[in-house]
Amino acid sequence: MGDFTIQQMRQQALEIFNAGLKAVNPIEAIHRHVQLSDDALLIAGRRFELKTFERIFIVGAGKAVAPMAKALEDLLGERIASGVIVVKEGHGLPLKRVKICEGGHPVPDEGGVRGTDEILSLVTEAGATDLVICLISGGGSALLIAPSEGIGLKDKQEATKLLLACGANIHELNTVRKHLSRSKGGRLARASYPATVVSLILSDVVGDDLDVIGSGPTVPDSSNFQETEQILKGYEIWDDLPISIRNHIERGVNGEIEDTPKSDDRAFQRSSAVLVGTNLQAMLAASKQAEQLGYQPLILTTKVEGEAREVAKVHTAIVKEVLSSGNPISAPACVLFGGETTVTLQGDGKGGRNQEYALASALALEGQDHVVVLSAGTDGTDGPTDAAGAIADGASVARARKKGIDPQDYLRRNDSYNFFKHLDDHIITGPTRTNVMDIYMLLVS
Repeated sequence: MGDFTIQQMRQQALEIFNAGLKAVNPIEAIHRHVQLSDDALLIAGRRFELKTFERIFIVGAGKAVAPMAKALEDLLGERIASGVIVVKEGHGLPLKRVKICEGGHPVPDEGGVRGTDEILSLVTEAGATDLVICLISGGGSALLIAPSEGIGLKDKQEATKLLLACGANIHELNTVRKHLSRSKGGRLARASYPATVVSLILSDVVGDDLDVIGSGPTVPDSSNFQETEQILKGYEIWDDLPISIRNHIERGVNGEIEDTPKSDDRAFQRSSAVLVGTNLQAMLAASKQAEQLGYQPLILTTKVEGEAREVAKVHTAIVKEVLSSGNPISAPACVLFGGETTVTLQGDGKGGRNQEYALASALALEGQDHVVVLSAGTDGTDGPTDAAGAIADGASVARARKKGIDPQDYLRRNDSYNFFKHLDDHIITGPTRTNVMDIYMLLVS
């Protein structure tokens, strides 16, 4: 067992990744946590008597919320009065009771603004005898877009581009987003009050922090305007921001604008949230599949953060240790990591964090036999590309050089997409309609 060829290992890596994806299918996630019993809705052990509610509304935003809404439609049918969700373009599904609006991601657009305005209008109408079920998944921050008063969409787009390029992590990015919004950072819950709000959340952030996932529209916010200013100045992009955004944040720091609602806000007395899917669930399923294929699986962490190329150096060093000493696990091994890296753009190339990780790993593993590395986003999208990620092995760099390609140059220019295009080593899934961060996998035979 375990004496696999590289081609076998590449196929096995894809099988293991797909097993992880299947485990976080949003429809199955909803059905695991939400059931209908007699005339009551059971959500994660809590009972909601439907006869006490006049209307049920479904709202939400994110790449995975269309299948989540479909699961609720299958469960509740005509009990749903109406609903509005905002999804990334191409991530919709046919729904009967819930309206789908499509918006831009990761940079917001007019479609997201229109959809969010409809959501805010709907929940503002909700009363004390209504139930609002809010669906949140990764991508919700860009899709639930309602710029604060005095800030135009163009300015919000410019700020988003600057943040995405500077290497800020998701916690920092969403802290800023919350303080430029009328919907994020608990403000959707405040707009829904006095209705009862239940949020069903698919996590795409390290640590599964509820106030970070989708920028926490229905939960108390732990960040403030001061932190927002520090983040923007710390990454040295403050002076590049539109004046409307700088003015807004400065007014917030000076107390002229109310901060995001905190835990003592009355809205949260009638609001609760449930995690229905996480990266760990995907990793456990991937681990089980790896074991069935003959590997010893090891999940080292689901909290990977940092610069993609630097993280790759650490991960490949672990694999080299497996090969040389059998530690921390002996071959055949499947070493798994979950999380989300970042890329600080230095060049003019095309790529994403998973492809950059795979390229950096290929360089670190050059000449190593019996090793395959896979890095892919569970949402099916890696940066502004049609790839979810890429797969590489110890011979990838040699194959590239035979084609006249300099891997170091592609890495230097952040052009990982075109590097793997030349090798035909992209992982293309199309929209998976789920999103629980990324899966990093290293197979050793």
